[in-house]
Amino acid sequence: MAVSKPPANEQSSSAAQTPRRDPRHLTNLGDILSCLSYYQSEEAELSASLTEVLSDRDSITESLQLFQSLIPSLEDLHGESSRLVDKVSSTARTAERVGGRVKALDQEMGRISQAVDRVGQVMELKSSLMQLQACIETQDWESATRHCARAMMLPPEVISGPFAEAVVPTVENHLPPSQTLQIAREQLLSVFLKQFAHASRSRDAAATSRYFKLFPLIGWEAEGLTAYASFVVDLVRVRAPTSANIASPLYHVTVLTALFENVAMIVDQHQPVVEKYYGKGKMQSVVEQLLEECDRVVQSTLSSWREDRSIGKKLSVIGSSPLALNTLRKQHSNTANEEDSPNPREIDKILSEIAGMCGRWSLFRKFLVEQLQEFSEDLSKVPEGNGDPRNSMQLSEQVRLLENTSSQKDFDELLSSCYIPLEIWYIRAIIDKAHRLSTCDFSQAPPVTTAPDDVFYMLKTVYTRLLSAGSLKTVESTTAILREVIDRDYAGGIKSKLDDTYRNAGSSSVRPEKPERESRLSLVILLNDLDISLSHIDRLIKDLLAHPAGTQLYLDVEQQGVKSAIMSLSRSTAKFAATLKTGIEQLFNQLMRTKLRTLIPDVYKDVSYILDESNYGNAEHQGVIRKRFTKLWEGLADGYKGTFTENNYRVLFGLALDTILRPWEKHILTLHFSELGAVLFDRDLRSIIAYLSSQTTFGDIREKFVRLQQISLLLNLDNGEDVEAFYNGSGVPWRLSIQEAKSIVGLKI
Repeated sequence: MAVSKPPANEQSSSAAQTPRRDPRHLTNLGDILSCLSYYQSEEAELSASLTEVLSDRDSITESLQLFQSLIPSLEDLHGESSRLVDKVSSTARTAERVGGRVKALDQEMGRISQAVDRVGQVMELKSSLMQLQACIETQDWESATRHCARAMMLPPEVISGPFAEAVVPTVENHLPPSQTLQIAREQLLSVFLKQFAHASRSRDAAATSRYFKLFPLIGWEAEGLTAYASFVVDLVRVRAPTSANIASPLYHVTVLTALFENVAMIVDQHQPVVEKYYGKGKMQSVVEQLLEECDRVVQSTLSSWREDRSIGKKLSVIGSSPLALNTLRKQHSNTANEEDSPNPREIDKILSEIAGMCGRWSLFRKFLVEQLQEFSEDLSKVPEGNGDPRNSMQLSEQVRLLENTSSQKDFDELLSSCYIPLEIWYIRAIIDKAHRLSTCDFSQAPPVTTAPDDVFYMLKTVYTRLLSAGSLKTVESTTAILREVIDRDYAGGIKSKLDDTYRNAGSSSVRPEKPERESRLSLVILLNDLDISLSHIDRLIKDLLAHPAGTQLYLDVEQQGVKSAIMSLSRSTAKFAATLKTGIEQLFNQLMRTKLRTLIPDVYKDVSYILDESNYGNAEHQGVIRKRFTKLWEGLADGYKGTFTENNYRVLFGLALDTILRPWEKHILTLHFSELGAVLFDRDLRSIIAYLSSQTTFGDIREKFVRLQQISLLLNLDNGEDVEAFYNGSGVPWRLSIQEAKSIVGLKI
């Protein structure tokens, strides 16, 4: 049966879709035709592949011929390589035999050399031990130390080895060499300790130095440093002279100063010696012993100071005072009962004592940290701040050494439990007294009370004393409290006086002119106090940042913290500025705003800008607008310009202008202007601006008159000029909208 051949694409599709099946198992015509189609498709693909291969037969033939031509050359190379392999293999076997014998000889020579070295070392050990015993018998301690050190330099496996144990012992000394050496070392240690102690008691510097150098040579560094530490601790023991006046404010400070100076002198003079004979960083163990002596003296001195100054009683009295630290955030009267309160001068002396004692410790602490840092290994060769982690680790160890002492904890406790409560009470008492006794010197201009100068002078004194204590933690905590004291007690006190004055001014009904003048002057003086206080805060911060205590008593890593604490005082300016702004606005609203509402109508009363040439000349000559404005403005500003500070007057001046400018603009929009009237309006406006500018030293007056000046500009446009074109093409930064501009031009007749 003839079957037509399907197209190639149909064949491939059929081949892809029809799986190969065994023809012998096919039972129906459709499966047979499908299988036949599959085989026909596969046959076509194979035929195409064979055709493609046969078409490229010439290149295959050429390649085969090329390979055939290479066969003789390859056979020659194969033969040569086989002969070379035979030669190399024979040489390698010979070299391996020779190398093995040489290696064996080398190993034998190495063992012989080791045996010779071991014998030499054992003989040196035996000689050293014999000479060591001889020097001990003759008490030649330097030679004994030298022979002992020479024996100790030998490897431990030599000293404890079986060969040495068999050869070194003698009839006189039958012990193994390791035991003999250890016994000799202990014997030398005992002798050196006794001799060093005797030289220390007799203050024999030569003998002390002699035996001190011998300890590390025989491996007793720790014992030598312990003995040396006991010696230097005895040197720095301080006893107060019996003639000392214990009531003197400098007594306890002098005791601690003498202690710390003696320790510092010992460290400075003896550290190079210790570092030379014992190695870098070995002075730290001696310093630890010295610090223990400091702890003992500091504890006894502070205990005596507390008892002599009755600190517990004073803290109890101050704790119940309305000016105590724990009452700072409570509502209370800031007026203290002077009969029940301690004498501020006495508290001032106590605070100076505390700061003096803590300051001496801080200076001593910084000296020790820097001294140990200077002599640390390779530390002086590394520039500061290069980020070397070894420097940070070493420095933290030195700081930790001082931070963990009892003295540091005692001084921290003294500052937190005594200094801070007393200092806060003291400054609050000073502020309270400054408010109560403040007076005004009317001979100076502008007038201010004595409170700002008194308070900020004492604040500088208090903060300088705080810095002289040398404690970063105390500076940070006390600064936060001082900011609150400044805000609540000082600025809050001025605000209370302002509120009282406003209330009294509002309640006056008889002869209102005089009470108003008095109230106005009182308000101006109090507001001047706030403005002067703002400048005092800035100057206080600058002075404190330049104070030498900020660098002399604090570690390098602490100095930035001190500067940040001082800079945080500037946060109080927000409280002062807010109180000042509120006060000026309240004064303005109460005493000026009502009068300013009628200023513009009074200035322009019965004034017309519809003028002909004769009226224009008359009006220009008379200058009615400028004269009225000047008279009314001077009547309002009288009592403020000469009494307010420049900053306060600037604020008041700005409030006054802001109050009149908008009504001024509205009033102008109710008028009509002839061409000459617009010119006169422009002259009047310029003369008023010039007058106001002459009344101030600040240059932002003209900026407030921009809208009025633009109104004048529009009024003086030529009659035929298009407003919208001028508005869009003039390049003027307009404050008026296009609709306002059109309305203004419409005022011209």
